Amino acid sequence: MGYLKFDRNKLVNLEYSLKREVLSTDRAGGYCSTTVICCNTRKYHGLLVVPIAEFGGANHVLLSGVDETIVQHGQAFNLGIHKYPGVYEPRGHKYIQDLEYDPLFSLVFQVGGVMFKKEVMLVHNEPHLMIRYTLLDAHSDTILRLKPFLAFRNAHQLSHANMVANTRHEVIENGIASRLYDGFPTLHMQLSKENEFVGSPDWYYNVEYQEEKNRGYDYREDLFVPGYFEVPIKKGESVIFSASTEKENPAGLKRQFQQELGKREKKDSFESCLRYSASQFIVRDGKDTEVVAGYPWFGRWGRDTFIALPGVTLAASGDVKSCRNVLDTMSGQLRDGLFPNIGKAADAAYNSVDAPLWYFWTLQQYEKAAGKDAKVWKRYGASMRSVLKAYRDGVNEGIRMEENGLVWCGVPGKALTWMDAVVDGVPVTPRMGYAVEINALWYNALRYSLELADKAGDKKFVEEWKDLPARVKDSFVAAFWNPESRYLADYVDETGQNMWVRPNQLLACSLPYSPITDEMKGHVMDVVTRELLTKKGLRTLSPKNENYKGRYEGDQPTRDRAYHQGTVWPWLIGAYIETGLRLYGKQFLPTAKELLAGFEEDMTSYGLCSVAEVYDGNPPFLPGGCISQAWSVGEVLRSLELVKEFEKNL
Repeated sequence: MGYLKFDRNKLVNLEYSLKREVLSTDRAGGYCSTTVICCNTRKYHGLLVVPIAEFGGANHVLLSGVDETIVQHGQAFNLGIHKYPGVYEPRGHKYIQDLEYDPLFSLVFQVGGVMFKKEVMLVHNEPHLMIRYTLLDAHSDTILRLKPFLAFRNAHQLSHANMVANTRHEVIENGIASRLYDGFPTLHMQLSKENEFVGSPDWYYNVEYQEEKNRGYDYREDLFVPGYFEVPIKKGESVIFSASTEKENPAGLKRQFQQELGKREKKDSFESCLRYSASQFIVRDGKDTEVVAGYPWFGRWGRDTFIALPGVTLAASGDVKSCRNVLDTMSGQLRDGLFPNIGKAADAAYNSVDAPLWYFWTLQQYEKAAGKDAKVWKRYGASMRSVLKAYRDGVNEGIRMEENGLVWCGVPGKALTWMDAVVDGVPVTPRMGYAVEINALWYNALRYSLELADKAGDKKFVEEWKDLPARVKDSFVAAFWNPESRYLADYVDETGQNMWVRPNQLLACSLPYSPITDEMKGHVMDVVTRELLTKKGLRTLSPKNENYKGRYEGDQPTRDRAYHQGTVWPWLIGAYIETGLRLYGKQFLPTAKELLAGFEEDMTSYGLCSVAEVYDGNPPFLPGGCISQAWSVGEVLRSLELVKEFEKNL
């Protein structure tokens, strides 16, 4: 029995199994994801989901699933499972005897005297899925029947039976090739062994995705089945099913599977699970290296990239090169002092006030890891100067530095900070004015830039900027510190301080350069601990506030109203632990360890081997949002490294 343990008796319980999802990425933008019993519950689930350049690089579900059927003595046992209106059919999950996820996701089925194993692998750096089927035990002739379910649609949409779909297939070596619609790549489905393909094209109607229904979206679609493969299989024999956008050599599939398996790392500890998860966020596309914000539905986000990057590269594996490559890619997309928050090229949205300021923090982490080889000012100084100048002179109508040195941000009808949910065109948390974390990040950016410029002998820069940090520091304390409440305002506008207890103030404590005193930091930690801390991270609003929402559930407007109004975000645990270690030293270690250990249970729930995007603000703190979120994983990993480093220096 390995590190990851699952209750075999509960696997047949749909309430247990359908809430646990697996994810594998090809490190090039594509992925494979489903539940642990291979019953898709999201429109984003699929065994082969790939980005298609012709469609703007968006992910598309080609192969939704494969049903396996064991045939003996003319009797068929279908191991698949789908949700249709009012029924699950077939109910193959009842044959599952075991689940493993080390190093691959695999299931063992028992049907009478038949023991049958299924191992799922997504090849790295190419759109290619392989499933190895092994007949572990059988006492009579056995036939394996494989029925592929095709979607050929955008991952955010659903498909329906139509007359446009090309339902014909082409026979290729040991398989078939199918392409339902023009513009899509051809899907080549092949077996490692000679087989018979029985063409019986048909639509399967009203397949339901329960999680989409729960989230208030359309949840029914029709999937196309071109027919099924039949192949005899003997005891001890393995057969590979391959699905790829390229034609494969069937004779080499077993060897390729074994070679790929040899590259997979073990998931034999909490940290190894997190490292595996971290590696899946790094995507290489030509010369670009990027960070996917979360699976299965997020793409690259600028803000998330900078916050997650130190954890998913440096803390996860000491991967300085990948960290630098992402920084280089993002630096090349800087425009007028801003980084794209979402989208690319012509579709990029430059609407995040904090992403450019997180860039400086990420560079600080990179320099710490790379040491003398970092050459930050030489490599990134031009980008840093561009951001600072844009903020000082005014980036646009919504972002500008004012006479007191603080950054003012806000555009009516928009949310520019990370608390960016909008419902019916109205920001849930607009925070227009001086936002506390923005100005803490601004101060940190100024101080760090001056430090680098001074070391590099850039006298011109130092002379131009040297007086600003002191002004910002004085203005920050005057604007945000409330001596009566003894914590920092969340934002300040023309009406004064907004004293809602939120976690944003904690960044003024955790950043390398802080504008407040240690005494102030202690008071901030006190209120955050009292009102925001949970075992899964920090609430985004105190439960004492009348606007607090303790559950993250319902349709999109309902979820968005709770998104930053009490919902817990795991990534904030990094700032909390870093501040605690700096302020309280050794006495804070047990707290830090206990908080981090609280995420270990997540390795076998929700998104296996990963950390969710958010959690409920109320106990029992159920997970929600993306099953695997980059900055959640990154900050837990970075916090683990902070603890290790602190203990090493005791």
